[in-house]
Amino acid sequence: MTVPLAPTAGPDASFAEDWARWHREHELRRADPHGFLAVTGLHWLTGQPQRLPGVPGEWSTGADGPLVTLGPGEELVVDGHVVRDRHAFGPIAERDGRTARAGEVEIEVARRGGHDIVRPRDPAHPLRTQHRGTPTFAPDPRWVVPARYQPFPAPRPTTVGAAVEGLEHVYDAPGRVVFAVDGQELALTAFAGAAPGSLFLLFTDVTSGVTTYAANRSLAVDAPAADGTVTLDFNRATNLPCAYTDFATCPLPPAENRLPVAVEAGEQIPTERR
Repeated sequence: MTVPLAPTAGPDASFAEDWARWHREHELRRADPHGFLAVTGLHWLTGQPQRLPGVPGEWSTGADGPLVTLGPGEELVVDGHVVRDRHAFGPIAERDGRTARAGEVEIEVARRGGHDIVRPRDPAHPLRTQHRGTPTFAPDPRWVVPARYQPFPAPRPTTVGAAVEGLEHVYDAPGRVVFAVDGQELALTAFAGAAPGSLFLLFTDVTSGVTTYAANRSLAVDAPAADGTVTLDFNRATNLPCAYTDFATCPLPPAENRLPVAVEAGEQIPTERR
């Protein structure tokens, strides 16, 4: 995959170059050999053993978690050890997972929306090998927006939909961020980010389904300062995996995170979806 740095000129050159470097690194992580672009299927496990395309064994689940039964000559590598015959992965917590390998294929065994799933990830999958980068709006300092974080008295369990119909996710929302665009005050419910104290925003806006992916976009936000101030850089709004593949179970934004303005910044509809 090739993701070139965009040429820049003028007083905003440094800002644009910094953004282009960030986006190139983001695309390279997205196209990791075992990232979401490598996923070849989404398989929902039941109590009935079933064979899955591209992976060895018969797979099922029950009270003791996912189980794979391997036939003659079949094997997996789990936690660095070769597994033959049968392997029980044990109960898996929501949004957690285990990993097995079969040759170059990495097999994600996870739990999403109360269901155990298997997702094979093959580095040779055409979606990954043919990915040439994601279209974006040109970086614009206007979309670096000051905001204030308002924590809730206690984290609020928030149920949101998912890219898979009928599936739901529940996240604890620690607070919300309040900001303004063209004088209009807006707010987004925030979820906990990957780094301690950081935040994660899911949103749609007036561009959704027109120039940006219809279901959602996401924005990572650094931990608020002691006085609650944060910065929202919408130039770094990114697509979730469901923007590229139907094998993702991404969360949808809560209803209050549907912005009534056009956020013409960040990533657009992937080429693969056009």
